[in-house]
Amino acid sequence: MRILICEDSVLLREGLVRLLQHSGHEVVSALPDAESLREAVAHTDPELCILDVRLPPSFTDEGIRAALDLRRARPALPLLVLSQYVEEQYASELIGTTGGTRSGAIGYLLKDRVADIADFVDAVERIHAGATVLDPEVVSQLLARRRQDDRLQRLSDRERTVLAALAEGRSNQAIATLLHVSEATVEKHITSIFQKLELDVDESGNRRVLAALVHLEHTRPNPTQTGTQR
Repeated sequence: MRILICEDSVLLREGLVRLLQHSGHEVVSALPDAESLREAVAHTDPELCILDVRLPPSFTDEGIRAALDLRRARPALPLLVLSQYVEEQYASELIGTTGGTRSGAIGYLLKDRVADIADFVDAVERIHAGATVLDPEVVSQLLARRRQDDRLQRLSDRERTVLAALAEGRSNQAIATLLHVSEATVEKHITSIFQKLELDVDESGNRRVLAALVHLEHTRPNPTQTGTQR
């Protein structure tokens, strides 16, 4: 896989280059900021981009803005955004770009996940294959924020667990292994979740759940809330 990295930390950037190369992937470019990102993408034609949320010069939202800009310019390009902390608003903005048949997959992970090399590389490869992967902490906070929503109240504890696992990008088989149940049981839970969240069941089940999370986030009771404190 051809990968482009945009990360200001030299240590993390070089670490990502080495672990991805060691895993058999090609890093076509490793940038310290997003200034020349568009040109680098056009020149190297990567199959996946990894970006830090906060990049120079202001270290606020340059990375997420660059990711959204890339999504508009190249909607089929898979993106993985790394963040030091859970930033729900940014995660929601990214998830909101997954609609449509030409939209590539996205991932939003905390930088701590990079330390688990096997899981991180697996997440990268799943995103490249079309999965949308959210960090468990992001999923947990999104669900916790919407605890009072009537639609989520309809879910059983087991269905909430399945919903969170789906939003983390896990396959039905992986969820079945996690919960020590059959895949058929997982499929029944997923069908029930979609019904209770008033969603149609289709082949893009993972994205449907992510879309549901975004919808719930955008219809929160207090419209003045915009995300977690940073």
